[in-house]
Amino acid sequence: MRAFVFPGQGSQKVGMGADLADASPVAREVFEEVDDALGQNLSRLMREGPDDELTLTENAQPAIMANAIALLRVLEKEGGVALADSGKGGADFVAGHSLGEYTALCAAGAFSLADTARLLRLRGQAMQAAVPVGEGAMCALLGADIEKAQALADAAAQGEVCTVANDNDPSQVVLSGHKAAIERAIAMVKDFGIKRGMALPVSAPFHCPLMQPAADAMAEALERTPPSAFHVPLFANVTAAIVSDPAEARHLLVEQVTGRVRWRESAIAMRDAGVERFVELGGKVVGPMISRSAGGEVSVTSAATMADLEALAKEL
Repeated sequence: MRAFVFPGQGSQKVGMGADLADASPVAREVFEEVDDALGQNLSRLMREGPDDELTLTENAQPAIMANAIALLRVLEKEGGVALADSGKGGADFVAGHSLGEYTALCAAGAFSLADTARLLRLRGQAMQAAVPVGEGAMCALLGADIEKAQALADAAAQGEVCTVANDNDPSQVVLSGHKAAIERAIAMVKDFGIKRGMALPVSAPFHCPLMQPAADAMAEALERTPPSAFHVPLFANVTAAIVSDPAEARHLLVEQVTGRVRWRESAIAMRDAGVERFVELGGKVVGPMISRSAGGEVSVTSAATMADLEALAKEL
């Protein structure tokens, strides 16, 4: 069995998608459709930068999605793969890390490309607006399992928000919350047997209760633009379990804004469901996390360029 997986924020970089657009009219069509949906030349920003503008949450989220969907469309139309048909190199399941969950649902047919771009633009704006700049923060804990990370978060909170945002793999957990609480957590890592704590260069504290205003905004947006039936089941971030019902998917997308990204558990659950092959489209970020979580029993291929796609098409 095979799963297609999609990266989240942080995988953006200036130049993303450029070689793909130069090589394939199929990719150019994707970027043009996203530009039209947003009323913005996002593809030029992706190609030329500047980096600080591309990194803005409201730009990074639709850009990362557009790049991944362009890769998928090229793989499908030029590589002879059909995502919804595992017999034609496609997927038995899809999953995505945080915003990548929207990409996964777009890939599986739950949202149109234009609607996905607009939803992610709104999601980025709402997440940025939820907490005043400077009040929230996030940190990555290296050499931390979930138990150590939870104990550290509880100790550092001291009446403020400090919670596990991403359980990425057995050695990397991300905390999110009030800035002072995150700074306390970084200072206390050694007390909990954690190798290192690093402040993350993010503009807001994602996946924690401080994001509730953004969750409310997404609830309204998804009421207006709900997911439709999708062709391939999703492993959801907040449950690490299979979802195939559009109404449940909508509910979980709202919950995901304030909830934990259970990526390690999702990787293990997909392996236990029979997935032996993982294909990451749009980066080389979440695939390695899957390898560390699911172990040597699974194979992981990541594709981010035209050359990667050509090699992948021969394998599928």
